[in-house]
Amino acid sequence: MKRCLRRAMPTHIIQGVMIVLFSLGSLGIVGGSFFLRKAFSNTSEPEIITDTTRYKEIRNQLWSDPDQLKHFPNQIPTDAKDIRIAYSPGFLQGGSFFQIRLKQPPEKIKKLLSQYRNNAKHKYRGGNTNDHINQPNGVPTTFFYTNDSSGETFPDAYEILVLDATDRGKSGFKWNHGDSYGVAINSSASEIIYWAEQW
Repeated sequence: MKRCLRRAMPTHIIQGVMIVLFSLGSLGIVGGSFFLRKAFSNTSEPEIITDTTRYKEIRNQLWSDPDQLKHFPNQIPTDAKDIRIAYSPGFLQGGSFFQIRLKQPPEKIKKLLSQYRNNAKHKYRGGNTNDHINQPNGVPTTFFYTNDSSGETFPDAYEILVLDATDRGKSGFKWNHGDSYGVAINSSASEIIYWAEQW
C-alpha cells in the first residue's frame, strides 16, 4: 500500500504543476496580446500636433531632416496673425508632414512671393499633392492640413511653389518614397504656408 501512495503522489503533483503552468501560459498570451494591441492601436494613427507653442521644438528637434525646413522661419514672426500648425511624425510606412500657416502684412507677403517664385522648381495653382503629381512632369507636394475646414485641397487663390522634391522610390515604382518642401501663398488673403513632407 505504501508503494502505491509513493507512485501516485508524484503524478498528482505533476498534474497540479501542469495545470498551474497552463493557466499562467494562457494568462500570459491573453495579457500579452492585449498590451500589444493597445500599443499598436495608440501609435498606428499618430496624433497631429496643432499647438503653436511647440513650433520651435518641431522645427529644431523633431523633424528628421533640418535641410527641408531651412525656408521655414526660425521662430514665428512677431507680426504674424492667425497662426496654425500641423505636424505628424508618421509611423512605419506612413509619411510625416509639417506645415505652418500664418498671415503677414501684404508688403511682406509680396516680397516672399517674389523670392520663392524665383527659387521654385515647380509651380502649381490650387489643388493638392494628388493633383500635382498627375500633371506632366508633376511632383508630389502636400495637402492643406492647416485648412479651417475639413477639405485638404488648396483653393485656386493659392500658388504652390515647390522648392525641392526628391524621388527615393525604386525603379518602376516612382515616388514610392521621397520628400518635398516649399510654400503655398495666397496674396489676396496675405497668407503664407510653409510645408515639408516625407513618405
